[in-house]
Amino acid sequence: MKLVRYGAQGSERPALVDNEGVLRDLSSHVHDIGPETLSAQTLAKLAALDIQSLPVVPDENVRLGPPVARIGKIICIGLNYTDHAAEVNLPLPTEPTVFMKGCRPTGAYDPVTLPRGAEKGDWEVELGIVIGRGGLYIEASEALAHIAGFCVVNDLSERSYQMERAGQWTKGKSFPGFAPVGPWLVTPDEIADVGALSIWLEVNGHRYQDGNTRNLVFNVAQVVSYLSRFYELEAGDLIITGTPAGVGLGHKPPVFLKPGDVVTAGIEGLGNQRQQINGWED
Repeated sequence: MKLVRYGAQGSERPALVDNEGVLRDLSSHVHDIGPETLSAQTLAKLAALDIQSLPVVPDENVRLGPPVARIGKIICIGLNYTDHAAEVNLPLPTEPTVFMKGCRPTGAYDPVTLPRGAEKGDWEVELGIVIGRGGLYIEASEALAHIAGFCVVNDLSERSYQMERAGQWTKGKSFPGFAPVGPWLVTPDEIADVGALSIWLEVNGHRYQDGNTRNLVFNVAQVVSYLSRFYELEAGDLIITGTPAGVGLGHKPPVFLKPGDVVTAGIEGLGNQRQQINGWED
């Protein structure tokens, strides 16, 4: 299934995408797509519905919000693509590099406003994992059973905050709007091999990132298992798994976002995003 939430911010309704790409409303079956909806049992019930009997969402241009409501922790893995580690001239990690994002997720097509005085806004298209069943000390062999689905995430950053100010990476990653998610949450049964998906990002039509999840240093199961040693994973948590080569910081000279830019990004089978970049207005 491809699950979505549509409507104005704060008033989104649940839906799914049918085989023709039409949105079908799920409000008569679930109140929302949130932590309580992500269990294997509830997802199985939704998958068993007669899709053609579900109401069509009449507005083709309706806003899509984050595909999961009340996302909990946003846990990030850094330097997790072999080509990205090479472009920033850092050795491959021996354990996953972990940090957090402290902002709320936004929709895949919502505009992004850079911080006041932004100097080095940057992009990172990433494969997102949404946890459906939580736990501690999850074995890698059991990790996939804890995943409700996958999605596209743009891990936006202000590199001057991240790299040039004292402290940890989190403050460079957490400005409002720096976590576009979606457009869909795609259940694992729709993905033949999550370890072999093309992943890309463009700015103003120029392709800067063009990678594949086969280049992950630590794969999806390894990441979930590793994180469960340190965090109690919970339904609705979002794990973003790193970005391939082509971030703005990695270019020579570096390329950074500016007001008026348009960022588009996508992952094979998981849909595409588009963000208009705006400047801060006092």
